[in-house]
Amino acid sequence: MSRRIGLLGGSFNPAHRGHRHLTMEAIRALELDEMWWLVSPGNPLKPRRGMAPLAARLASARAMARRAPIRATDIEARMRTRYTADTLSKLVHRYPRTRFVWVMGSDNLAQFHEWQRWRAIARTMPIAVVARPGYDARALAAPAMGWLRRFRRPARQARKWTEWSVPALVLLRFRPDPTSATQLRAADPAWHVRLADPISTADTPAAAPAAS
Repeated sequence: MSRRIGLLGGSFNPAHRGHRHLTMEAIRALELDEMWWLVSPGNPLKPRRGMAPLAARLASARAMARRAPIRATDIEARMRTRYTADTLSKLVHRYPRTRFVWVMGSDNLAQFHEWQRWRAIARTMPIAVVARPGYDARALAAPAMGWLRRFRRPARQARKWTEWSVPALVLLRFRPDPTSATQLRAADPAWHVRLADPISTADTPAAAPAAS
């Protein structure tokens, strides 16, 4: 049987319990075998100022992912991809027997139309959007949603995402965790200094098993 993997990209600056809470809820709702946290080398839509080094952000993600079906990885840096569309395309080709679903918060859906080749992302794999307080109305009114709305699937069918043809979109809602990376950085501006260890490449996801 093909493995069911969720992909959650982000800066993880730093990773926190909100990331973990969202991930664990999505794993249950989508019946995933594992979620991969794609720790971004640099988000083109976010300012570089205040962004901790990749090594520290990756270390914080690995620490937050402990004892959970979550794999924090710097695979984007090692594949040398800058945009999500390129990352997802390479992952699909690298792991042809794995089924992937792209997971993102409604804050990202609100600006999804600004992403490079965002329609290509939607045509590469299903998308699961997790509601985030304060962003739902903006996300539903966003230009990308105007195009994606016709491909929306009911949340009650979320576990059947591997059967969907793409584009496909499902909106998920869980009890939110109020933790904020911005607040964490404000409370501890030097958090990354303690975690700036050399990046390990030992987290490279293993090749998926053959489908039955």
